[in-house]
Amino acid sequence: MAADNMEIDDSLYSRQRYVLGDHAMCQMAQSYVFLSGIGGLGIEIAKNIILAGIKALTIHDTKPSETWDLGSNFFLHEDDIANQRNRAKATMLQLAELNPYVQVNSSNILLDENTDLSFLQHYQCVVLTETRLSLQKKINNFCRSHQPPIKFISADVYGVFCRIFCDFGDHFDVSDPSGEEPKEIFIQSITQSNPGIVTCMDNANHGLETGQFVTFREINGMTELNESVLQVTVLSLYSFSIGDTSSLSPYLHGGIAVQLKMPKTFTFENLETQLLNPRCFNVDFSKPEAPLQIHTAMLSLDTFQEQHKRLPNIGCLQDAEEVMKLALTLSETLKNKTTVNQAVVKWLSWTARGCLAPLTAAFGGIVSQEVLKALTGKFSPLQQWLYFDAMEIFETLDSTNSDQFQPRGDRYDALRACVGESICHKLRNLNVFIVGCGAIGCEMLKNFALLGISTGSEQGMITITDPDLIEKSNLNRQFLFRPQHIQKPKSYTAAAATLMINPQMKIDSHLNKVCPSTENVYNDNFYTQVDVVVTALDNVEARRYVDSRCVSNQRPLLDSGTMGTKGHTEVIVPKLTESYNSHRDPPEEEIPFCTLKSFPALIEHTIQWSRDKFESSFSYKPSMYNKFWDTYISIDNVLKRMEKGESLEGSFQAVKLISRWPTDWHHCVSLARVKFEKYFHHKAVQLLHSFPLDTKLKDGSLFWQSPKRPPCPIQFDINDELHYSFIASAARLFAAIYRIPYTEQDVSKESVSRLLSEVKIPKFTPSAKQIETDENVKRSDQTKLAVSSEEERVAIELLNQARRAGVANKDHLHMMPVSFEKDNDTNGHIDFITAASNIRAKMYNIDTADRLKTKRIAGRIIPAIATATAAVSGLVALELIKLVGDHPFEAYRNCFFNLAIPIIVFTEPAAVKRTQIRHDISFTIWDRWTIYGAADFTLLNFIDAVKETYKVEPTMVVHGVKMLYVPVMPGHVKRLKLTMQKLVKPTVDRKYVDLTVSFAAESDGDEDLPGPPVRYYFRPEAN
Repeated sequence: MAADNMEIDDSLYSRQRYVLGDHAMCQMAQSYVFLSGIGGLGIEIAKNIILAGIKALTIHDTKPSETWDLGSNFFLHEDDIANQRNRAKATMLQLAELNPYVQVNSSNILLDENTDLSFLQHYQCVVLTETRLSLQKKINNFCRSHQPPIKFISADVYGVFCRIFCDFGDHFDVSDPSGEEPKEIFIQSITQSNPGIVTCMDNANHGLETGQFVTFREINGMTELNESVLQVTVLSLYSFSIGDTSSLSPYLHGGIAVQLKMPKTFTFENLETQLLNPRCFNVDFSKPEAPLQIHTAMLSLDTFQEQHKRLPNIGCLQDAEEVMKLALTLSETLKNKTTVNQAVVKWLSWTARGCLAPLTAAFGGIVSQEVLKALTGKFSPLQQWLYFDAMEIFETLDSTNSDQFQPRGDRYDALRACVGESICHKLRNLNVFIVGCGAIGCEMLKNFALLGISTGSEQGMITITDPDLIEKSNLNRQFLFRPQHIQKPKSYTAAAATLMINPQMKIDSHLNKVCPSTENVYNDNFYTQVDVVVTALDNVEARRYVDSRCVSNQRPLLDSGTMGTKGHTEVIVPKLTESYNSHRDPPEEEIPFCTLKSFPALIEHTIQWSRDKFESSFSYKPSMYNKFWDTYISIDNVLKRMEKGESLEGSFQAVKLISRWPTDWHHCVSLARVKFEKYFHHKAVQLLHSFPLDTKLKDGSLFWQSPKRPPCPIQFDINDELHYSFIASAARLFAAIYRIPYTEQDVSKESVSRLLSEVKIPKFTPSAKQIETDENVKRSDQTKLAVSSEEERVAIELLNQARRAGVANKDHLHMMPVSFEKDNDTNGHIDFITAASNIRAKMYNIDTADRLKTKRIAGRIIPAIATATAAVSGLVALELIKLVGDHPFEAYRNCFFNLAIPIIVFTEPAAVKRTQIRHDISFTIWDRWTIYGAADFTLLNFIDAVKETYKVEPTMVVHGVKMLYVPVMPGHVKRLKLTMQKLVKPTVDRKYVDLTVSFAAESDGDEDLPGPPVRYYFRPEAN
């Protein structure tokens, strides 16, 4: 079967399809992977690639389950340890439950230098973990000898050190190196010169890079460029050159440059060669020498294992010294020599037996993405080594006391070997608040279970909240959920699944949003009992709110997010770093209203127009209709008041809707057909009537030139699938809001066609209404528009007619608004938007979009994949360990990555800024001043108290959005005598308010300076 002809379960894979594309998804679904070593790293890789949807995975392991494994393998349980089950066999069934489309097999054959490797020829990719280096070399050479080469990946996590190695053969072809959407650039001008310079319209950023390719279309004048493919050289953000255009026709106007996706070939060397001359990928630019230093240290560790058939003992100085000698010897054999880092070698030797779950999660995500690249040729592969260390963890540990790293016979021994018992103890007693229980939340809970967070006998609690229910599309990434959990609460279900990983945890699950309306639940007292807040949210506003609560209550915050293969993590530490609200991304540009309404230029414009039409016709108008009749109740009452000349808000729309109330399915089809004519024929004719094709602007240029496209009226054709789909889906939606029954047969093309033959189509009548062309004009609120006397007269006439016809009756005073639901393929919502958008696109000669792309844009779907989710959650858990250890500022790391390119960048967080009010008075966002008042405390008393306590006099006092005191505003001086109780009007149980104050600048003429929040207590400080 051809890869692209396979059917993809969109209800499961929809978010991932937007990351990988259907071709890559189908290639994966026919691919076989062999994975050896089902320890902490191996189980993470297995989870991620099963969720992604490969054909089959064979998990290989020869080791029995041990108590040690419970701290890194989340699918092993106490009974597996008691029965010493093979790790692969013990986890196979649970892995298989993750995805019904993936076949999971287990193997425990002995893999050594004498093994016949011919069985590997059935696999497209081989992944090795926990494998001796000599065997890695043998298997790598076998994979290379196969034609085509079997893709080879080896990866390991030793303590707080990680490495990944990739070899995809001498020549590995990649169809899409970046995964980014091709850019479309509207052209302002093209010079007739050598080189020809292209300037973007309205100084828009083209987003291109030198060396990329573009093709052109719709250019007027220099038409020789249309359909040509040219390489660009970037000159500025707004211009690029394309080679010699001096002999071409002069450019007139218009044109679009479209970026072309160009395939790329990558070359790899085998493991043997790369060991001596490694090509390393640097992730932390503050430690540029680290990759080679860790490479040398890990080679010495590999040699130690080969010689002793074991890893160095935990905290053993003798073993560490031997590893150090090996490192000094091996470093001389490398072509690219580096200084041996004694600290790296020592800590690698000391902790190599350990396993840090956050690192297996993070690098399990990265390795899994490399597996998917190997299978699909989608995205740029890692070349060829990636090394990482988390040595910052050791900054607060007592390196002279090796006892705290020694095993104690429990599930935390692998963790203890990395961070010591003191950190383990603090993790057990930790109180954590997790906001959100989607993909990141599930991964976070798993990591916390492996770390033993909130398992203390007397202290420790994880509070998690999420109001959402589980949907099928969640199962592709939110790995704690199974098909039987669909429509159950995320937080309760995730908590129960987490307790299966670690029954010692204490979890309190809620179904609340975290927002101002739930501050009675998540109040200051709640936050003061929490040690750290972790956000797993998918929107910026919610993050900003949680951040503000953390700053107000001096709580650390760990934030993270993903979009496709991109991810970020941010650590926010009281007194040390800036907060999430300290930086703001520029707001997304809105599509101008006139562009949406009359002058679309891109498919995104037509999709947004269609979504707006859906909301207006099937949600907003029915809701306003219900609100109107809930307010005015009686038809007779409304008619009498209108006849008396009374203006009733919303009356014109409500009367129009009730007068058109359909009585049967035939009428719904008729409404849909009339809408088609209005949207796709009459609108175009009206535009061309108002602006004929030869219309010119004041400067003499044509009105209809790029980006404006003249419309072409669409003639309805039932045999056009888009036209039929629009009628059928629109009629179904009208039937839904008007509660009209219909059968499946009614929606068939034959039935619809028969009904349409009887529909009378209103003829086009030109309107004198002015068409908006100003891009700065905003959409008007339909409910606030004044109703003309003519419209009132028409409304009265329509309502009388509806009464006489029996349509206006009490049974028709309520409609059923439709809520847009993108993931239900049977409701017709996406069908309507896809059909409407593509018909409009054809009307304006815009390239159409398939249903999948339309669904993503209309549903504002964030592309997502389990690999990126696993990576960010692991990195967040790593920062949590540093928080628990009370590490200094220099130890923390924020991260941004894009696994597609790939790029991974660790940076120090932004240090908190200090604002100077006076020479000796300053503050940061973490500072808060406090004033205690009394029942008779006036505003003047408050100002005097601030001046006395903090040696500076406020010039302005604000509470939320209410200005309590601004001297220049009329009447505000009189407020000085009013009590704070009267000005603020607190609720009975409110003990304090946070006020914003400003202070006069030291120099005359300068603006007032903002101060820190001032917390004003309504009662004196308790003794």
